[in-house]
Amino acid sequence: MKSHSKYLLLLLLLPLMMACKDFFNDIFNDKSTVYHVDIATVKNPTLSSKFFFVLDNNQIMQITQTDLPSFVPKDGQRIIANYSILSKVDSTNVPVKLFDASSVLTKGIFKITPATQDSIGNDSVFVRDMWIGNDFLNVEFSYWGFNRTHFINMVSDASKVFTDGKTHLEFRHNGNGDTPTYLLRGIVSFNLKSLQAGVTGNSLNLVIHVKVPYKTAVQMYDVTYNFGPTTSTVYTGPQLSGFMKDLPSMH
Repeated sequence: MKSHSKYLLLLLLLPLMMACKDFFNDIFNDKSTVYHVDIATVKNPTLSSKFFFVLDNNQIMQITQTDLPSFVPKDGQRIIANYSILSKVDSTNVPVKLFDASSVLTKGIFKITPATQDSIGNDSVFVRDMWIGNDFLNVEFSYWGFNRTHFINMVSDASKVFTDGKTHLEFRHNGNGDTPTYLLRGIVSFNLKSLQAGVTGNSLNLVIHVKVPYKTAVQMYDVTYNFGPTTSTVYTGPQLSGFMKDLPSMH
């Protein structure tokens, strides 16, 4: 993922800027501060507003200053964080100031059964981007809806047998009978660690099946899952502001 642009940063900060004009002025008058936008995993066992977050290269970022005193994400939650590095004295725990953050829907792999088939659903969904970072499969997606809760899952179906030696998963969407009025957008991170059980080696070849709107054939995405940390990535998806603000409800 390439470096984020000033336009992307503006999209991320716009809601906060509109609420606080002084903050807006401080951000753009301070030419010495370098701002980062990263997807990361929260380490917050004590449920504090000054928590750690871990980049996908396993770099630990320690929040010592924050503009979000009421933001207390759960341990293991994925977030997209906008922050600046305060110093690099300690290469293990880097102190940072958190300016803004958005929680990312974070789930595991769901093992489907005949009893849970209906609740998981199989409504169509667009996939805009898909990548793996530090044992998480991240999917940027969109779907048609209005105001009902939608359900997103990554499904493992043991009843389906494949002979290509790859691990097949299904990206499933349940629209809950919602009215297809607006194109809504989101991002989800799936913890893949459960797939490592019984695997010889340090990687898996995944095939992700997706039912895409307006197409009769299921679309398939080939993704290589290399276990453990990866090169840290800056989130640069085109729908950054959309997935934070547009979704009425998603689980």
